Amino acid sequence: MKIQKSNNHTHSEIPKEKCSSPTNTNIFQMTKFLVFIWFLSFSAIINAQVLEPVRWTFSLEKQSDSIYQVVGKASIDKGWHLYSQHLPEGNIALPTRFEFKKNPAVEFIGTVEEISEVIEKEDPVAGAPSRFFANEAVFVQKLKIKDQTTTIKGFVEFMACDDEQCIPPSEHEFELALNQASSATIRESKSSEIAKSSTLWAIILEAILWGFAALLTPCVFPMVPMTVSFFIKDSGNKIRQRFNAGFFGISIVFLYTIPIAAIILITFFFGGESVTADIFNWLSTHWLPNILFFLIFMFFAASFFGAFEIVLPNWMVSRADAKADKGGLMGSFFMALTLVLVSFSCTGPIVGTIIVKSTQGEIWEPVITMLAFSLAFALPFTLFAFFPSWLKNLPKSGGWLNSVKVILGFIEVALGLKFLSVADQVYHWGILDREVYLAIWIVTFTLLGFYLLGKLKLKHDSDLTHIGVPRLFLAIATFSFVLYMIPGLWGAPLKMLSGYLPPQHTLDFDIQRIIRENTSSVVYSSPSSNPETKELCDKPKYGDILHLPHGLKGYFDYQQGLECAKKLGKPVFLDFTGHGCVNCREMEANVWSNPKVLQLLRDHYVIIALYVDDKTPLPESEWVVSQRDGKEKKTIGKKWADFQITRYNLNAQPYYVLLDHEENLLMPPRAYNLNVEAFIDFLEEGLKKFKKK
Repeated sequence: MKIQKSNNHTHSEIPKEKCSSPTNTNIFQMTKFLVFIWFLSFSAIINAQVLEPVRWTFSLEKQSDSIYQVVGKASIDKGWHLYSQHLPEGNIALPTRFEFKKNPAVEFIGTVEEISEVIEKEDPVAGAPSRFFANEAVFVQKLKIKDQTTTIKGFVEFMACDDEQCIPPSEHEFELALNQASSATIRESKSSEIAKSSTLWAIILEAILWGFAALLTPCVFPMVPMTVSFFIKDSGNKIRQRFNAGFFGISIVFLYTIPIAAIILITFFFGGESVTADIFNWLSTHWLPNILFFLIFMFFAASFFGAFEIVLPNWMVSRADAKADKGGLMGSFFMALTLVLVSFSCTGPIVGTIIVKSTQGEIWEPVITMLAFSLAFALPFTLFAFFPSWLKNLPKSGGWLNSVKVILGFIEVALGLKFLSVADQVYHWGILDREVYLAIWIVTFTLLGFYLLGKLKLKHDSDLTHIGVPRLFLAIATFSFVLYMIPGLWGAPLKMLSGYLPPQHTLDFDIQRIIRENTSSVVYSSPSSNPETKELCDKPKYGDILHLPHGLKGYFDYQQGLECAKKLGKPVFLDFTGHGCVNCREMEANVWSNPKVLQLLRDHYVIIALYVDDKTPLPESEWVVSQRDGKEKKTIGKKWADFQITRYNLNAQPYYVLLDHEENLLMPPRAYNLNVEAFIDFLEEGLKKFKKK
């Protein structure tokens, strides 16, 4: 097998010029080398048995359609160590070296990365400072595959030693077929994976709660006895009655979930995952859908307050109702359709809220969350159809249903404001700053509190002679929430609402920020920096429209930030973020605000925040052509979104990457995770590895 040496890595060799002249230094180096070789040979001779202190396993992991990574894992016996690929000057040991067979179908991305922690200390065998691994070493090489039928071949050359002896240099060959690759594997910390899972479960739980809450709306609650009476007509055959009731519940789930799934499947089939993700990104960040959603929410809120009734065309409901009267499975399906159509005016805003929120995650989240909502919504109807006697325990319809509708109206106003806020931030209109947003919320929930106490009466409300205990507790909770928000007008962080409010820097009344900015000595470059460094680093590109939280200084252009990191001698903290990213704001409010995290970011890293949804046009000279889809990226957001996907094969925010000056990873990247201690460890370990280089 012909092996071509990878140009990504070289191993230490004694330069020829050092051997050409018999100087004292060269004689010393040669003597040292011969002693080391003698020691190696002697170690091999005195060991009658064959030592295998290092055992290798190789695997191929798939990250996207064409991006893979070869993962080499070395298990190292206790007391032994495996040398790093990069040894300090003067160390004549054999470094670990990877070579791959030349293959036109394989394009190497970067170099072989050392994922495990490297130990640096004096090596008694080599007689010089050394870098090595103990117990386990993991190496990763990213690849771009052009032919899905190819195989990856190569070998690793390595040497291992303990405190007394070394094994001779050894080779381990590997051959990996693409059909053996584990699919959709992205190397992240386990805590990040758990955090992603917990975020999805939080959305699912919210959808379930909304599904049960929808039952209490005036459009839905009166439908319960109507649907139950439909199924008890066939009381002579209990088995058929319950079978039809079960099919009725399944039909509700089908009618809510299938349309969303169909839209995703169609876009995925014709355009692939990236097109579907782009559509969802457009829905969550472009001004048109956000303004449209805002107006729709205000429209529904006005209806809930009693301004008018929203009803679907009568012919649509009548036809579905007529089909339902035929009975059987077809009748059960059309009964479910009638329920969905009649309840639309109350469930529409709830469904819209769930869908829009879930489109900010993975492309399948809208289907999963809608399935959770519809299951919760259908369950009570199905159970009451199974057990009609439960009906007598339900409360009577009355004025309380209208109160529920009005309460939902206040919530619609509050939630709808978020869509206007996203458009305002992405396009930098400046019409809905943090204090304006908070003022509207404070007034909205204050009015809700007065309504719950009976001090505010709307059009369709019944006379309220007294308030019950549940309503009193709701009023207490509402006014407590209002009091919690008020300090936010003067700069309180309001961490509980961090994902919903505009960022802190938009607040004109932020006294804490004003004091911090006027007393902080933090500058982009150190006072001793030369004029060239100050000119490059003291004026961040796009700094007039983009900002970092907590008074942190940083950059919003990758190249400028990287150059300044080199000049300032600091590692890079790369932050993929977005104006409409709820999880980004939660991370900044709950994790970045920690004093230790702030100190590490402020003093030891150069922060580069890349906004993937900013709509600011780029000058033509800064347009980039995507290697992914061949399209020109003409805005800040599109440029950095494409950069994230192309470089890291990921299109989700927040995403945090620690880099050295050669753009190599210092640590595996992190995603959304509110574990503060884990984030501190992430920053500290990255800093340690940077200082060792």
